[in-house]
Amino acid sequence: MTVKEQPHETTDQQSIRALIDAYARYADRRETQRQAELFTDDAKIVIYESEPGQREPVTTIQGQQALLAAFADLKTYDVTQHVNGQHTVTLDGDQARGEVYCLAHHIWLENGQRILMVMGIRYYDMYVRKEGQWLFAERKLIIDWTDKRPSSPS
Repeated sequence: MTVKEQPHETTDQQSIRALIDAYARYADRRETQRQAELFTDDAKIVIYESEPGQREPVTTIQGQQALLAAFADLKTYDVTQHVNGQHTVTLDGDQARGEVYCLAHHIWLENGQRILMVMGIRYYDMYVRKEGQWLFAERKLIIDWTDKRPSSPS
């Protein structure tokens, strides 16, 4: 399949991809303020354990202060690593929608045992461009699967 894109569409798609990658990087670096700044003031994250519409959300986090507190929760892990995969985006002027695949790795100690949890997640995103910068307006985080097991450091 061939996809024809206008030059500005390519630039917007690259800017949105940079936004997605910055979110993962700031999460892994525990830069909660910078991570929250990637969102509009009234943005929200809605977390699901299955496809939206099949079950009610597990939780909804809305607004800058709530986002900051949620991002700080990642500090309970010794280390995380988010690896973004394929990403689709549909542009509509200063708004866009997208879907992002991600493998989220979490490591911590539990009862003296190192634990690794890998989550296969997806995001349904709504983006808005404000003052020339793309931001998240909403992220629906869908947990497709989780694998938790003892891990040995190498």
